[in-house]
Amino acid sequence: MAHECQRPAAPKLAKILLWLVLLLLYLPIAVMFVSSFVERNSDRISLSLRWFKEVFADSALMQALGNSLLVAICASSIATVVGTAAAVGMQKASKKVRRLLEGLSLTSLIFPEIVFALALLSWFFVMRMELGLTTVIIAHVTFSLSYVMMTVSSRLVSFDPSFEDAARDLGASEWQILKTIILPLLKPAILGGFILSFLLSFDDFLITYFVNGVGQDTLPVKLYTAMKMGVSPKLHALSSLMFLMTLAVLIFLFRSSSFHVLLQDEAQGSGNESTEKENL
Repeated sequence: MAHECQRPAAPKLAKILLWLVLLLLYLPIAVMFVSSFVERNSDRISLSLRWFKEVFADSALMQALGNSLLVAICASSIATVVGTAAAVGMQKASKKVRRLLEGLSLTSLIFPEIVFALALLSWFFVMRMELGLTTVIIAHVTFSLSYVMMTVSSRLVSFDPSFEDAARDLGASEWQILKTIILPLLKPAILGGFILSFLLSFDDFLITYFVNGVGQDTLPVKLYTAMKMGVSPKLHALSSLMFLMTLAVLIFLFRSSSFHVLLQDEAQGSGNESTEKENL
């Protein structure tokens, strides 16, 4: 009886914990936004866009933003093409080979990021590559590939091979099958993988910090360097802009039909796994 009386208290505790987690997550962001609009004078505090204007007037920050966009676009484009091709190739391989390749593709997700960064740095030294934006792009491609492959592979789970067989029976070549059947069906996953890899590349700090060259900082690295001199409203404004850019891309992804298709594929894949377990 005592336990039955205590059961109704659980939902209240869960709600309190939920609001506490949300507060811990979003209160610092709210403080950052407010600080980026506040201008303190000697006698009063007012709202102003001064710090945002200073961010856009800072040529070093704008160069870092350009570097971040360049790296993110190049890395996500390469990772999307290579990752999609790898996912399609894995799907056509035997079950044992596919399991092996899937395990190897997840190594970048399992390893600590600092270990991955040091491994890439050592490899660049062995290859005698000069550190710069090229090495940053290569590094970002390596850790983005796994995310693209997972996204595309989740779409391939629901792919019906009979479409390919029917196309072959009608005399279609492998290139025609890829162009007219496989790629259109994979479009939602390809777009999702591209956006995910773009966000990961744009926001990455640790790996970029290890493999970038002198005077070629990306925006996260530039922000970290500036914070060593102290946190200022200007840095709050810069962080707010980075957050808004990331949020805009996420909103675009969530509102796109591609995202809903991926959710359906994930649900279908989970249902298939449950059915297989029940049959076993």
